Amino acid sequence: MGNRAVFLDRDGTIVEEIGFLSRVEDMVVYPFAAEALRTLSDAGFLNILTTNQSGVARGFFTEERLIEINQALVKELERQGARIDATYYCPHYPEATVARYKVVCECRKPAPGLILQAASQWNVALADSYMVGDRMADLEAGHRAGCRSVLVTTGYGRVTATRLAEEADSEDNSSLLAQLICENLLEAARWIVQRGMKEEG
Repeated sequence: MGNRAVFLDRDGTIVEEIGFLSRVEDMVVYPFAAEALRTLSDAGFLNILTTNQSGVARGFFTEERLIEINQALVKELERQGARIDATYYCPHYPEATVARYKVVCECRKPAPGLILQAASQWNVALADSYMVGDRMADLEAGHRAGCRSVLVTTGYGRVTATRLAEEADSEDNSSLLAQLICENLLEAARWIVQRGMKEEG
């Protein structure tokens, strides 16, 4: 039996979406984020951050700055009694201005590479795990990795939810990518834990 995990988008899911977060002092953690992560941890899930960060490839900030921001996020959540078990990011972008990041990769969501890498390193049972985010790319990455995907309507989530609703009756099956649409990460966490208890029972 592998570990159960929740793969979490960062911007618009755990912290406020501001475009390209490039400074620690501009980071605003959602007030419900710590409780959501505690809820998942207490139920036995790993909390694994999987985030696209093309701002590195676009030259908006360095990879070192990105790591600094992610570390600050982990520390702030720890201060609130919550835990992120691991952090994975993709700095690539096909139209990058920084040459070494101009790559068509397998780690930029909607590709499932970040999730698959984390699953391998943390012995994650993907069929029992979830991807939570606010964009279509998050949902698709989870789906392609073999996870269940949950959409939150924070960040770009309301736009994504509208798109899913518009496509629900069309031949495009992207509406099937989300098992649930939740108001925010805390609602998603509670649903995931409840569903897990039902399945175990």
